[in-house]
Amino acid sequence: MKASDMAFRIAVCLGLIGMTGGVLMAASHNHDLHPAHAHLNLLGWVSLFLLGGFYRMNPSLDTRRGAKCQVLAWSFGTIVLATGVAAIYAGYPQAEPIAAIGSIIIVASMVWFAYFVFRPEPKPVSPGVMAAAE
Repeated sequence: MKASDMAFRIAVCLGLIGMTGGVLMAASHNHDLHPAHAHLNLLGWVSLFLLGGFYRMNPSLDTRRGAKCQVLAWSFGTIVLATGVAAIYAGYPQAEPIAAIGSIIIVASMVWFAYFVFRPEPKPVSPGVMAAAE
């Protein structure tokens, strides 16, 4: 599977989870978990979908294992961060390290992504120039 396909599929799943959480908060009139909802939607839905768009526009990266691992790291970090933030706002301040670990994973994954964005363009391999025999 390509990195872009992984990013798009995981983004849609996380977006649905985040939106469902938003609907549940609205229905219950309890918006205590809105920070977790916002993190999940912005990192899991919007940012991850944008990562997928970048990889789709760069086919040489789209099939690379490093790009796929970057998408998985971003996704894992988003889930860890959103879980930690939700626990904190649900009244469990001892979950702060969980949110911190998720944040560190996301930042590291962004550095990894930045490498792909700013990396030098690989030079195409030329088969050589052949001249016609005279």
